[in-house]
Amino acid sequence: MSEFEDVGAVVDLPDGEMLGVELTTRQPVCVYNVGGTIGAVGNLCTHALFHLSEGVLHGDGTIECIWHGARFDCRTGAAKRHPAEWPVPVYDVRVVNGRILVGPEVAVEETRS
Repeated sequence: MSEFEDVGAVVDLPDGEMLGVELTTRQPVCVYNVGGTIGAVGNLCTHALFHLSEGVLHGDGTIECIWHGARFDCRTGAAKRHPAEWPVPVYDVRVVNGRILVGPEVAVEETRS
């Protein structure tokens, strides 16, 4: 489990909320809770490098960057709305004893919007 980093407690991330964290690998990550599903994606919008954790988490599982309105699918990282064209990375997440653990980046199909 050494590849996974503890980034906080599940109780501190209510449904519909996001949290920006920086892993020890210096990777900025956006941890989210959509309907009780905890996940993590890269925290930088691929359009203009704005922190996605400062944006809006929609109930449909997309994160909207509040700077220019780009949207990303939380599950796949795919860019869903322009001006973003490239996906954000998706990270492996586990919940153990009420703690959120973020692991390595997972391979997902890289698609452009």
